[in-house]
Amino acid sequence: MIQKKICMVGAFGVGKTSLVARFVKSLFSEKYQTTVGVKIDKKVVSVGPEEVTLMLWDLAGEDALTQVRSAHLRGASGYILVVDGTRRSTLDTARSLHDRAQEAAGGVPFLLVVNKADLRDQWEINDEDLSECTSRGWRVITASAKTGDTVERLFLDLAYRMLEEDHGREQPVRATLP
Repeated sequence: MIQKKICMVGAFGVGKTSLVARFVKSLFSEKYQTTVGVKIDKKVVSVGPEEVTLMLWDLAGEDALTQVRSAHLRGASGYILVVDGTRRSTLDTARSLHDRAQEAAGGVPFLLVVNKADLRDQWEINDEDLSECTSRGWRVITASAKTGDTVERLFLDLAYRMLEEDHGREQPVRATLP
């Protein structure tokens, strides 16, 4: 079985823990849970003919006082930059984290996930911001940990991309949850 480490990175309160809980346990809690250090979960998915264990490293959020440790990012096969659509500042934090993640993990696949799609009418991040990210070559996905909208898709999308990189595939393989 193939095992892949994915790091969840972003500012405090963007929904990293909620996205992982929704994906792994199909749960959502309105209660804010601060991650201290790293919380690791895992889930087995099928990507084409291959079973892949995704090791999800939920890294503590970053603000002016704390920084994501580069050591946590080493050995990652991919990472997910999470931003809160209702807080524009989290996109700026994600840009900074992306540069550090690329340095620590190398040119591994990643996604930018704009969480809280269920609150789209309250978003501070606009289409122009998202276009700027896609023009940099970033894959951008909107999701809602609360409703579950596109949560499975984002993790599977990254799993496809990690395996494509491993196998040099040009076309994505089909993936389904077991």
